[in-house]
Amino acid sequence: MQAVVIAAGKGTRLQPLTDDKPKPLVEVDGQPILEYCLSELVELGATELYIVVGYKKEQIITRYGDAYEGVPITYCHQREPLGIAHALLTVEEHIDDDFMLMLGDNIFRANLEDVVDRQREDRADAAFLVEEVPWEEASRYGVCDTNDYGEITAVVEKPDDPPSNLVMTGFYTFSPAIFHACHLVQPSNRGEYEISDAIDLLIHSGRTIDAIRMDGWRMDIGYPEDRDRAEERLQDGEQQVASASDAEN
Repeated sequence: MQAVVIAAGKGTRLQPLTDDKPKPLVEVDGQPILEYCLSELVELGATELYIVVGYKKEQIITRYGDAYEGVPITYCHQREPLGIAHALLTVEEHIDDDFMLMLGDNIFRANLEDVVDRQREDRADAAFLVEEVPWEEASRYGVCDTNDYGEITAVVEKPDDPPSNLVMTGFYTFSPAIFHACHLVQPSNRGEYEISDAIDLLIHSGRTIDAIRMDGWRMDIGYPEDRDRAEERLQDGEQQVASASDAEN
């Protein structure tokens, strides 16, 4: 399966960490955020990697070159920071089947393979990982509205008054139908073309959309304190693995 990483962000909220580098190259526990994304996608079976670049793109291209762990990389340039749906259209000409999409400012230790399996088994037009967050944090994300049966009936990006605390996490699988939806999306109040609006169009056109509850954790590295929290969680995980190995020995 092909895989796309959105890595075009400047990371204004991460300053001063992004004063001299793009957001995806900010290091967490000694490794760039982008590298966690690439490693996850390769482990999930990515056959081709497409990295959407923008701010200080040369640094990313120089660092990763034309392949990662033997998987070829193609770089696509988002010339203006106009949202994820806009960024996704830069790869449209390269995608010919179902594909994975990961936002390049997220670190996952979760059940991503469940999303990929659902896409392959059900031939859904979209599947994505969702999690419940504290209500006061929901407005930072794409929020899912649900019916009485727990089915997702709509998604809305960064609402002032969230309809739920169930949010999209930054990992998706799509069929090429998403590109038509992205072309139809209109700019949001933020002046961006939102991926949540594209997914909402798929939902209301009767397409098959699956949401998978997250098992594990992820961290959206939006602020310096998020980077610090992610480092703590990664180090805790490493310590647990080491303790388990010592116990077996």
